[in-house]
Amino acid sequence: MSPTALTALTATELLAGYRDGTISPVEATEAVLARIAELDPRLNAFCLVTADEALTRARESQDRWRRGEPCGLLDGVPVSIKDILLTRGHPTRRGSRTVSPDGPWPEDSPATARLREHGAVMVGKTTTPEFGWKGVTDSPLTGVSRNPWDLSLTPGGSSGGAAAAVAAGLAPLAVGTDGGGSVRIPAAFTGTFTLKPTYGRVPHHPASPFGTLAHVGPITWTVADAALMLDVITGPDGRDWSALPPPVTPFAEARPPDDLGGLRVAYSPTLGYASVEPEVAALVTAAVGVFAELGAKVEQVDPGFDDPVRDFEALWFAGAAKVVESLSPARRAELDPGLREVVEEGARLSALDYLEATATRVRLGRIMGTFHEEYDLLLTPTLPITAFEAGREAPQGARARWTGWTPFTYPFNMTQQPAASVPCGFTAAGLPVGLQVVGPRHADALVLSTCAAYERANPWHAHRPTIDIT
Repeated sequence: MSPTALTALTATELLAGYRDGTISPVEATEAVLARIAELDPRLNAFCLVTADEALTRARESQDRWRRGEPCGLLDGVPVSIKDILLTRGHPTRRGSRTVSPDGPWPEDSPATARLREHGAVMVGKTTTPEFGWKGVTDSPLTGVSRNPWDLSLTPGGSSGGAAAAVAAGLAPLAVGTDGGGSVRIPAAFTGTFTLKPTYGRVPHHPASPFGTLAHVGPITWTVADAALMLDVITGPDGRDWSALPPPVTPFAEARPPDDLGGLRVAYSPTLGYASVEPEVAALVTAAVGVFAELGAKVEQVDPGFDDPVRDFEALWFAGAAKVVESLSPARRAELDPGLREVVEEGARLSALDYLEATATRVRLGRIMGTFHEEYDLLLTPTLPITAFEAGREAPQGARARWTGWTPFTYPFNMTQQPAASVPCGFTAAGLPVGLQVVGPRHADALVLSTCAAYERANPWHAHRPTIDIT
């Protein structure tokens, strides 16, 4: 099999090849590393490539497969780690010049540790805006990351490097974080799949300064790969006091249902307050129609809350202020100018402001909990727009902050619900659009299985970008 063909395989397909001996982990890793070397100078999806270490791990995996003794669920599969998550022996600079690369960097994050235990081959760390603070991916440290579908456009963020890497075939699996949409935004902009799991489903350490808004989740080409990856990274880790117990039934064992008969689905095209580009709205409406064709009972209805953006920003900006509280004025001058602005806003908030935002969060949770007593799932656009110019926080003419164009994502960080983005088509300009599938807390398996049924009926994941490297 050619190196290009190898980099187009999903993790599930690679594992099948390892199992029957038609593919080796070394071949797959070499193909991915060659593709990174070829394409990443234009994409800027990676801030660190660990080629030598990856090849060593791939050779060890290859020996295990030859003995018939793979060490875990992802043995030999290339994976990237967002540069927010700790990786033992390598710097985690979080997109910031203010973080020294000096070692020794002795710890893995829980997700990184579980991936190592299951034999996954880390090929590098992916780019993030500084401290993951915004919905696009550029930073003073690593520059501007770009979208494989159009290199002039952003891949979104803050897990933009992770999503761009998957979309471009620079490893089939990526780990991202999501505090207000940060896996779902780039998945929608790059035509990839993601799930922001229920809060605590994937252990996280060290605790995010953005508090319990922050989730860890997979970005992949397919639902099956995401389910398999979740079975790994949901493994227990005592460093996270808020982590949920691992699921009783492995996510990968759940098969997409033959139909969606009996499923009660709410479709909210605007959540009652958002404006959506007509092409995006049309593609999402068509995707919702597929749920009805598969047997679901679909009703157009809003969940019944006003835009919580101001309260979300109070929580988010306060977290940003916490991130940099120990920096001197001289070091703060090195920060992304937009981050400095939100830090100043966050620092002006009082404890009562924060508690009021938390009270809004509680009300949202109650509204959505009651809503899901009547509806199993909520469908919305993931985003109201398609990817825009790289290097900007917001498209021209929009409100300056990233929260102005992400009205569908941040509410469900406030409520801690599982929310997926699944590709649902392309605009006339060839840009991907995502459908958001939201479930009640702890219903991660339902969200995954329903997305798998939709994906089987509409395999948009099979569309891959052609990247011009001239």
